[in-house]
Amino acid sequence: MNMLLRLLLFFLILGCKEQGRKLESDNSVSIPVKDTTSVVEIKTKSSVTMKSLDAFSDTTFVRLADFSSHFAYDLRYATKNNFLKAKVYDCAECYTRVKTAKALLLANAKFIKNGVRIKFFDCYRPNSVQYKMWEIVPNPQYVANPVKGSIHNKGGAVDITLETLEGKELDMGTDFDFFGKRAHHDNKDLPQNILDNRKLLKDTMEKHGFWSIRTEWWHYNFSAASNDKVANFKWACK
Repeated sequence: MNMLLRLLLFFLILGCKEQGRKLESDNSVSIPVKDTTSVVEIKTKSSVTMKSLDAFSDTTFVRLADFSSHFAYDLRYATKNNFLKAKVYDCAECYTRVKTAKALLLANAKFIKNGVRIKFFDCYRPNSVQYKMWEIVPNPQYVANPVKGSIHNKGGAVDITLETLEGKELDMGTDFDFFGKRAHHDNKDLPQNILDNRKLLKDTMEKHGFWSIRTEWWHYNFSAASNDKVANFKWACK
């Protein structure tokens, strides 16, 4: 009789151990593993960005900073540091339409491989701001007539430069909004490093659907946005 009780106790203890091992195994599977390496983090952000943008129609206005942390900004028209010498934006934000944002993300990914990134001076510009600019400088050579509007008012133009990933701007020969021959794309009477910097900017942007204008090395229009409507969407300042 003692032998029978001992066998029953043995099998009972063995069964408890097996159940314990099963529970331990199930719990370990349910624990998420987080990879904190920077390369994986960048890839994850990139894939989420594109997936998130795909949820919107191409003509929707989006704030670029909400979809990528790999851009830099110096939005001059939200300050007095511009050729107008006046602040015409209530606050500094960079918006574009979704299709323009997608192209900018792809272009910036290419720039990052070369150790630089896009820095924005201006992005989408509400038509009401175009009127403000026209009141200060009513000259179509420098400011598009707000009645017709500009591609900036369509969310399809950006004014940009390049900076290193450490935050140092590349030398483009002039400051933003310098209206003179030295800012022209066809001016080759410049040091080679400046010509190389402009070429990197221009070639990469053109490969991603943008086109430049002859007199401004910083200005790029997204071709697919040319026929969009002039807009007066205004963002809320936080």
